[in-house]
Amino acid sequence: MKAKIITLRDNKFSVAAVEKALASSEKVGNGFTVEVYDAITPEMVDDKMKEHRLTWNYPSAGEEYDMKSGLKKAAYMTAKLNKRIGCFLSHYEQWKQCAESGESMIVLEHDALFTNKVEVDMLEESSYNIIGLNNPKGATRRASLFDQQVKQRPEGVVSCPKVDLDHVPQGLAGNSAYYIKPEGAKKMLELVNEFGAWPNDAIMCRQLLGGKLGVTNPYYTKVQGLVSTTSL
Repeated sequence: MKAKIITLRDNKFSVAAVEKALASSEKVGNGFTVEVYDAITPEMVDDKMKEHRLTWNYPSAGEEYDMKSGLKKAAYMTAKLNKRIGCFLSHYEQWKQCAESGESMIVLEHDALFTNKVEVDMLEESSYNIIGLNNPKGATRRASLFDQQVKQRPEGVVSCPKVDLDHVPQGLAGNSAYYIKPEGAKKMLELVNEFGAWPNDAIMCRQLLGGKLGVTNPYYTKVQGLVSTTSL
């Protein structure tokens, strides 16, 4: 199994956060190596979108109703759109590698921090194809409601909670840390082909993944509380 951590090499805060993430993985005794993956930066976006033959299909301001998916797409706070698209592409390339290799993997953003040893066998044996590892605190909106629903369920892998109205895309507690199987990666590529490129945590939502989006109870990671590199 591979584990990749998306890193902005030219950002000292990102590099420092990754060093903490790698140290935390060793500290909890994970039996896998976390490899650094160089994030897609804004100046790379246009070429990468052409390379993957993708079209961005998400509003940069306001909101719109997507008739095909039945979901409301509300703009994220983003000062430079190519930062948001670069984040999507960084995840997209992990999905592509996972699908093509036929091997499950853990995808991490630079602000992830391991708090418990990851039980890889349990994740692989689960019926869910994409599994969030992250504590919702500080990582997503309505974190308390998300956490409350998870903790009411048995330990192991449980279905991703519903925290909003049906037409609002909702999924993991941020995309800072998740386990993805080849079946889940192939589904993500299919969704992008069908609906266009969206922010990665919007298109990876419970509504579009047909009951295959799960989350661990207890959690294996938390966020470090860094300033967003995509919003500013």
